[in-house]
Amino acid sequence: MKNLLLIYPPLVKACEPPVGIARLTACVRHQGVHCDVWDANWQGQMALLQCSTQTGQELPRTRQARSRMQKDLDYLRQPHGYGSFDRYQLAVHRLNHLMRVAAKPFSCTAGLADFLHQRLQPVVSDDLLQAAEHPEELPFHSFFQEQLQRRLAQNCPDLIGVSLNYLSQALCAFSLIGMLRRMIPHIPVMLGGGLITSWMCRPGWRNPFAGLVDDLVAGPGETALLRRLSIADPPAAVPPDYDPLPLQRYFSPGITLPYSASFGCYWNRCAFCPEKAEGRRFQPQTMNRISRDLETLVHRHHPRLLHLTDNALSPRLLHHLIDHPPNAPWYGFTRITAALADVDFCRSLKKAGCVLLKLGVESGDDGVLNGMNKGHSVALASRVLHQLHNAGIAAFVYLLFGTPWEDESAAQATLEFVVRHQREITFINPAIFNQPIEPGQPAQPFYGGDLSLYTDYEHPRAWSRSLVRRFLDRSFKRHPAVAAILRRTPPFFTSNHAPFFCQQEESAQ
Repeated sequence: MKNLLLIYPPLVKACEPPVGIARLTACVRHQGVHCDVWDANWQGQMALLQCSTQTGQELPRTRQARSRMQKDLDYLRQPHGYGSFDRYQLAVHRLNHLMRVAAKPFSCTAGLADFLHQRLQPVVSDDLLQAAEHPEELPFHSFFQEQLQRRLAQNCPDLIGVSLNYLSQALCAFSLIGMLRRMIPHIPVMLGGGLITSWMCRPGWRNPFAGLVDDLVAGPGETALLRRLSIADPPAAVPPDYDPLPLQRYFSPGITLPYSASFGCYWNRCAFCPEKAEGRRFQPQTMNRISRDLETLVHRHHPRLLHLTDNALSPRLLHHLIDHPPNAPWYGFTRITAALADVDFCRSLKKAGCVLLKLGVESGDDGVLNGMNKGHSVALASRVLHQLHNAGIAAFVYLLFGTPWEDESAAQATLEFVVRHQREITFINPAIFNQPIEPGQPAQPFYGGDLSLYTDYEHPRAWSRSLVRRFLDRSFKRHPAVAAILRRTPPFFTSNHAPFFCQQEESAQ
């Protein structure tokens, strides 16, 4: 029997298990492969929290956070922990502080949702190779070493797969790969995930990791993984396998299960979208498989929440969820569409278990929306927010400032839009536009990184990033209506924890 080790490296939010690893696990186990699954992200964060209690001299803030650490972790894992937003904020800020204390001696900033190094950049391939060559310079080194020695002693794999989805994981992932190369240099290593896919779709891509990583995989990794294991059969249509993962130990009140009903975006027309720039194709699962998978997962794990992780839940999928409710509360990201402006449709979604929808409103100016090719108007967005509110579905609104079609007056229109809908916008995420690197276009990558996915550019309306930041800091975020929404948006975990506050409000009514 072949042996496989799948690893999910630090550091991303540890509030739910990694869906990609769970899909791969199900795929290979169905073929009779022994699969060891290691969520080094969650376990690494726990190790870092423990390390923060052994750092010598402590400030009063650190002493208090250390004394409350276990209670704060327990608080995040219990439903009553989301009954008081002030108490929740104290807990997550104390835990975040402890992680920063533990990482500081390594010239790193680590937290519940981020990882930064003072010298090394995750968008510079030479820096990633340096992390692999000197893994002891990162704060997870001793944890990696202990865990790898134990796991390899129990069951030496024939193949190791590492899933890398976010920039905040990149330095830690390469540090881990460097250690693997020292300990078991003859075992092949595959590297895949969302970030690897984006890098490999980057114009002019050349693999800088050929001497370190045996295979880089773009897109869903099931077929490539089976091929590497010399299995000719196509991937079976089986639900993700979460059994090997510590479902009760993540930083959420009860089990949260992520599920992907599709890959790519069904719209795929937004002018600014990295998906479009990378040429990714929309690949939906069949509706029968979605129903079958969700029924299996809910029956097996009884989740408190389902997180539908699609780039955008299509209207067809939303209709299907109404007709075939998953029997568990759920949330996900969707586009502003006419269907959501129908109160009966929204009430049907609510009845089918929808707790919250994340919405790419982006702007309160029609000229900007047209330029972005968003496919909706300000008026439609207003109606959607109104009907979702009437149906009791929370709205987590995403806004994008500084696009090429925006100027200060258009940004002001977005502020006025938020003010008009302050009762209907439950949570908010204002972000600054990044220009994706596109084929055939001149690029000046951010930070000079050869792996940067975005390029600097001259704004056609002189609405520079510095001016956008000043508008956000001095006008947008300081408006009382916006400030009130921002104050109730969960720090660090943001949309991942937002549904739990909505559930608390419903149970209190």
